[in-house]
Amino acid sequence: MALNVLIVDDSAVMRSMVLKVLKMSGVPLGEVREASNGQEGLETLAEYWIDLVILDINMPVMTGDEMISRVRAIPEYIDLPMIVVSTEGSQTRIEQIIEQGVKFIHKPFSPELIRQAIQELTGVGNEQGS
Repeated sequence: MALNVLIVDDSAVMRSMVLKVLKMSGVPLGEVREASNGQEGLETLAEYWIDLVILDINMPVMTGDEMISRVRAIPEYIDLPMIVVSTEGSQTRIEQIIEQGVKFIHKPFSPELIRQAIQELTGVGNEQGS
């Protein structure tokens, strides 16, 4: 099953890097959408079918924390798999994210690490034999 992925990061370079690592991970990808902040991410979720969200925390307009809270408040998205990819160092903030059922990965990250997180959240990618 190919995953439709939404990448939310205020840095276009970082969105490109996340996409490159996703492709290298071997996880089957469907449509990949991008947003530059949480508000755009919510708008994209309302418009397209998304199986997985990969997002940063520190963004203008709407942070990743705010986007996660808003997504979790929508019944049909309460179990939407989400992965935060960030340089965040606050253990308290990381724990708050994890408590909402979101995986946390520190930047920089490897294709293997992202594949493992996606497999744990979705079960997709096990076909790769890893």
